[in-house]
Amino acid sequence: MPIEIRHLRTIEAIVQSGSIAAAAQRLHLTQSALSHQLRGLELEFGVSLFDREPGAAPRLSAAGERLYALARDCLPALRRTQEELRRLAGGHGGRLRIAVECHTCFDWLTPAMDRFRAQWPDVEMDIVSGFHEDPLALLQQHQADLAVLSAPEALPPQLALHTLFRYEVMGLVSPRHPLAQKSYLEAEDFREETLISYPVDDRRLDLVREFLTPAGVQPWRRRHAELTVIILQLVASGQGLAALPAWAVGNYGDRGYVRALPLGPHGLWQDLQAATRRDGIDQNFLRAFLDDVRASVPRDLPGVRGQREDAQPTPTD
Repeated sequence: MPIEIRHLRTIEAIVQSGSIAAAAQRLHLTQSALSHQLRGLELEFGVSLFDREPGAAPRLSAAGERLYALARDCLPALRRTQEELRRLAGGHGGRLRIAVECHTCFDWLTPAMDRFRAQWPDVEMDIVSGFHEDPLALLQQHQADLAVLSAPEALPPQLALHTLFRYEVMGLVSPRHPLAQKSYLEAEDFREETLISYPVDDRRLDLVREFLTPAGVQPWRRRHAELTVIILQLVASGQGLAALPAWAVGNYGDRGYVRALPLGPHGLWQDLQAATRRDGIDQNFLRAFLDDVRASVPRDLPGVRGQREDAQPTPTD
């Protein structure tokens, strides 16, 4: 007879209730059935589980203490797992792994994740190893559950796209640069300048893809920096021009280290998107996270507008 979960529950019930009769009632067994169960264990291992004295409460033997120690280790973990499975079945627990294509998205994503953890403590959240050039591949390989995208291309049919919000891309110049006196920047203003940007393909740069290329402008020189703060410092020191989402400028703009100007007379506005697998979008917590981002980010960050999404996700083919 192997040691089973029912044996551990029996030992626990006897210790906690103080008698075999009370333990049997607690476990919805007859007293004889519970005694038979204990006797079978004792015969199997050739030990006594209790030091029995007439008229006294059951007292664990050395062997009984070992079995009770096992019960204290195993039963709480078993109960936690059972509860987690119930929450999963009810849509209140699970795992949400986020892959990010946008370098500056962590500015709003981290606070959004903190809010979500407080509301959905049973959902395990994680960012999949920082910035990714191809987060859609992680979705397809089931290594991520949600991908944040600034310029999504055609999606495979098993993925769905969700608009999060609109954001304004601002042109950045040094306050000492002659262009700082303008009310907005034009594409031609970049032609004879050094463009400072992240080391990514031009199709992932809003400024190049949506503003410069349509105007036929190629900056005179390019310079790359991995970190947003380095881009801001280079612009502040007069090393070139850059473009970043308005929320990423932060204190550098507030303190006058850089001048943030609209791109064109009406500004350059882009949609930030999220992609998910279609087989996972029905998860309650995933829907709740998307809804929270749409509601909170436009309220909390500069240069962000909310944008309504249809109730059902629509594929981009």
